[in-house]
Amino acid sequence: MTRAACVDVGSTYTKVAVVDVTSGELLAAASHPTTSSTDVLHGLDVAVRATGLTPDLTYVCSSAGGGLRLAVVGYEALVSAEAGRRVALSAGARVVHVTAGRLSTDGVRALRAARPDVVLLVGGTDGGDADTLLHNATRLGAARWRRPVVLAGNADAAADAARALRDTPFVTCDNVLPRVGDLRPGPARTAIRDVFLRHVIGGKGLSRGRRFASLVRAATPDAVLTGVELLARAHPGSGLLVVDVGGATTDVYSVVAPTGPDPEVAGTAWHGRTVEGDLGVRWSATGVIEAAAAERIPAPADPGADPGADLAADLAADLAAAADASAADPGRPADPRTDLPLATLAAIVAVRRHARGEAVAAGVRRGGRDLREVSLVIGSGGVLRHAPPDRARSVLAAVTGDLAGGWSVPRAPRLAVDTSYVLAPAGLLAPDHPEAAATLLRAHLLHPA
Repeated sequence: MTRAACVDVGSTYTKVAVVDVTSGELLAAASHPTTSSTDVLHGLDVAVRATGLTPDLTYVCSSAGGGLRLAVVGYEALVSAEAGRRVALSAGARVVHVTAGRLSTDGVRALRAARPDVVLLVGGTDGGDADTLLHNATRLGAARWRRPVVLAGNADAAADAARALRDTPFVTCDNVLPRVGDLRPGPARTAIRDVFLRHVIGGKGLSRGRRFASLVRAATPDAVLTGVELLARAHPGSGLLVVDVGGATTDVYSVVAPTGPDPEVAGTAWHGRTVEGDLGVRWSATGVIEAAAAERIPAPADPGADPGADLAADLAADLAAAADASAADPGRPADPRTDLPLATLAAIVAVRRHARGEAVAAGVRRGGRDLREVSLVIGSGGVLRHAPPDRARSVLAAVTGDLAGGWSVPRAPRLAVDTSYVLAPAGLLAPDHPEAAATLLRAHLLHPA
């Protein structure tokens, strides 16, 4: 038996799942508060010991220290910059800045102010416009940009752009948009992951020494998306939706099959992810209240309540006060009476945004997802994992019953909660042990005992 400890070092908790990589059996699981204030390895080691098993292998993903912050610099807002944004999200990054066109002095200043860990530099289809990509590469080089750059634009201009970036740490990969409407996220996603591992993890000050950086395989959202993609292959013929409600963000993942020609010139990644940095049940709890108000969603009294029902003023005040307290003290004890309603609101708003896409003009949206054929909806995140199963599923039911959200809800989905927290571990195992990863997902999410 070969045991692998699959560890997710999160912003709040470090979670460990020990898996037999031969059989795919989940042998043990444990968690410990993430020790970001000292050294994340302290909490990691405690969590591994708490499983009672000694692993032969250790795989780690991390979203501690704010995760992976990425900026996109593109040629045109509706095409290459939007394509780059979608690729960045699929790579597990939090997109903190998007700009299009020729970088000016003010543009470089705004880019610095966003404090990205990585810049994704895109622009031009292969054989198309090269001037903007070269101008922006030259600007970054002249500005003595010291953060890593992933160059993923017009292949015909890549060599010249690379020369302009010679004093900046950079990697070059295939164009994210070689032809209009042909979005190819894979090479850039791999390059971003490599940059995250080689340059970003060590620079966040999460741990002294090199051991932690040597263990990390991916940003946590990237590992989860890999797990979602693997689950979709094990659950063919229909769509899949995952809602991960965390302390700082709510991430939504979907896998939908193309139903016809893509009408968007930026193309569509059929395995998609969006991240909502203002929606979380701890650090971003006040953002949940504000977003729900903007969407005109009154908070439910409990996860099973109709999200469209009116709230008594005192209940609304209690929930707002709980959100303030969670944002001020993210480590405070969980309180299902308020955490689950906050999770319900965060999930509804996050899926609305994911499905509707982004408004770019009156009556025009981009990047939306058609989720009508989704047959399996999975909830993830500690607030759902530790809730009674019926109450956790009712959070998902509120999402799939959101008929006023401006999107077409799934017709008849099955609802499940990742109570054993296997999506991220499966994503970590997938590159080296794909069969074990698939077995783990089937046992806990497709055919649970």
